[in-house]
Amino acid sequence: MLDPRHLPLIGDRTRLRALRHEDAAAYAAGTADPEVRRFAHLPEPEYTEDSVVALVDGPVRDGLARGDLAVLAIADVATDRFAGSLVLFDVDDATAEVGFWVHADHRGRGFAVEALDLAGRLARLSGLRLLTARTAVDNLGAQRALETAGYRVRSRGRDVAPSGREVVAAHYVRGLV
Repeated sequence: MLDPRHLPLIGDRTRLRALRHEDAAAYAAGTADPEVRRFAHLPEPEYTEDSVVALVDGPVRDGLARGDLAVLAIADVATDRFAGSLVLFDVDDATAEVGFWVHADHRGRGFAVEALDLAGRLARLSGLRLLTARTAVDNLGAQRALETAGYRVRSRGRDVAPSGREVVAAHYVRGLV
């Protein structure tokens, strides 16, 4: 299980921290971005500032407290402003799956790669041994970020995304030991 006492984690330009109320507007706006809609396969069809606040006060807080779900903010270390989201889910004693998206205003600045590294640190500090990820085979940006962060392709094939849609996905794995 994940140990939230290790949060926040700070890198050169990225802070990985718990999602907060003040992130709600930027989170909702980011999920409306066409690239996020196309590739993130979010579980909800639409997010509003109010719905994100409700998530923060419910499933996000509860999942982090249980250690089986971490919906985290990728924040700019200099300003602590929301730059994207990273989620660790399907957590057990040894493994978790990671998903992420970066707000359009912050893409191309290395936030995703550093957030993936910080997520690996959180998982390792929590005693996990393996992280997995999957992305649509046509999401080249996510594939580059995953591979730069040390993930390796394990397989490719049809899969059901968190949104419930069927996709052709590349499945990745990263050892933490």
